[in-house]
Amino acid sequence: MNLWLRLLRIIVGALLGRRLGMFDTSELRFRVWPHDLDLNIHMNNARYLSLMDLGRADLIIRTGLHTVMLREGWQAVIGGTTVRFRRPLKPFQACRLTTRLLCWDDRWLYIEHRITTADGTLACAALVKAVFIRKGSRVAPAETVARIGVTTPSPAAPDWVKVPEVVPE
Repeated sequence: MNLWLRLLRIIVGALLGRRLGMFDTSELRFRVWPHDLDLNIHMNNARYLSLMDLGRADLIIRTGLHTVMLREGWQAVIGGTTVRFRRPLKPFQACRLTTRLLCWDDRWLYIEHRITTADGTLACAALVKAVFIRKGSRVAPAETVARIGVTTPSPAAPDWVKVPEVVPE
């Protein structure tokens, strides 16, 4: 995480902002600054992933999951990310990041990130599988969501999400 000022803004905004339910969508707005650029003078592909870290932080804080993490000593861990880059983001261009929990299984929480331009054009989409750990072992995704009041089963995975039945170790 190398976006300390942006992170600080997200934390303060999330703590002071509207609470979200586990299935609500977090929305953050950014601008592409010169330090976000690569040699092609558009946003570096790694910067997209860094912004997505901020989106997950916003979702965790605004759902109240951060209090459970602090109390229980949990850490969020990413197990994999599938990213599709569609359009470049140019210097000083405004963009919007949306983050939402799609579903979960016995091992992972599946989170969608979308980065769009100000006019709504998709620039990047990602599917992240994540889990929380405590003392080196996994917290079951169902326990994770139950700790903030979600007792319903996971929603069905969207057709475009290929959630494997068995994950090889």
